[in-house]
Amino acid sequence: MSSEIPFNDLLSKLIGDIYTAATEGAGWTGIASSIAFALESTSTILKLHGPGDTVHLLECTQNLSVPNHQQSWATHWHQQDLWVERSAAFGISRIVTDQDLVSPDEQQSSGFYQEWLRTLDIHHMVGAVFPGGDGLLGVLGIHRPEGAGAYTDDDRRKVAFLLPHLQRALWLSHKLSAVTARQMAAEAVLERIDAAVFVVDRIRRIVTQNAHGECQLRAAKNLANRGDCLVLTNTSLNTQLIRLVNAAISTASGRPVPVEPAIVIPRVGQLPLTLLVTPLHSQGLSAFSQPLALVVVRDPEADTLAATCLRDLFGLTRTEAVIAADLAGGLSVDKVASRRGIGTATVRSHVKCILSKTGTHRLAEAVTLITRSVAGLTQS
Repeated sequence: MSSEIPFNDLLSKLIGDIYTAATEGAGWTGIASSIAFALESTSTILKLHGPGDTVHLLECTQNLSVPNHQQSWATHWHQQDLWVERSAAFGISRIVTDQDLVSPDEQQSSGFYQEWLRTLDIHHMVGAVFPGGDGLLGVLGIHRPEGAGAYTDDDRRKVAFLLPHLQRALWLSHKLSAVTARQMAAEAVLERIDAAVFVVDRIRRIVTQNAHGECQLRAAKNLANRGDCLVLTNTSLNTQLIRLVNAAISTASGRPVPVEPAIVIPRVGQLPLTLLVTPLHSQGLSAFSQPLALVVVRDPEADTLAATCLRDLFGLTRTEAVIAADLAGGLSVDKVASRRGIGTATVRSHVKCILSKTGTHRLAEAVTLITRSVAGLTQS
């Protein structure tokens, strides 16, 4: 028999499918069936064994699936898998067959065979156990019924060719899952910020933005998305934005550039927007894998998340909720009046309504109630 690794179109396609499964987020559906087909087998299982007899089934052919009422039975025999136990002792990442691990008599007299394998019409096996990452043990098992004949050296070589690709794909899938989780966490944090937030690259291309950012781009006349890039419509201010983003990117890359990071954006008949640019450092294979800049645009006249929540919690008007959020944020009555462009008497009048609707008697009580309510969780 030839010692060359049998590399045919079927095996080549299978390897491509394995990497596709790892990178496109569709899971491992269909991979077990493809492996079984490539090895002229009837079933395949791909699973991870962890501490405390934990077993995570990644994928198996349909004929190995059991109904819900038999799950405890299946879990028991996954945990008591004689082939996995013997394979681990035989050698990690070594291609084995059932004949390497147990004698025919031992296998057929075992509970593992009598109560599990025979029920699933499994007799012959080729596969391996391998490092699954994070202390887990990966398991690849490929099976045939008794009448199909034992696995050959040629079958071993096919599995030996396939196994490193499967290991790399599982590692890649694990890393990408971690990136996705961090990305989701980062986006959740952005959504809690009471401001328009944009993550941009060196040319100000928008990598991601929060809901406030989307609203700001739709509503503002002095802020725009042009060719997926963040721009200020005022030429002079846009030049300043370019300079600030470049400085932030340089700082994120490890070359700090001292610069005043804020811009005031005037508006006709409204309080000005304020814009802040800060660096986002590269974390390698993480939510953001390149040096980026965080652009925060705050509208002093916009509803805050806390104000919106306060309206729902206590039945406050929009103005009352905004003032209540300001006071809960630590501003005095005079500073609220100055910030909102109204008189202190007007603020005090709104405070009386806030006290009545919140069932409190003093401003300090109302502030304590607000900051300890769920509305306090939405303040940036």
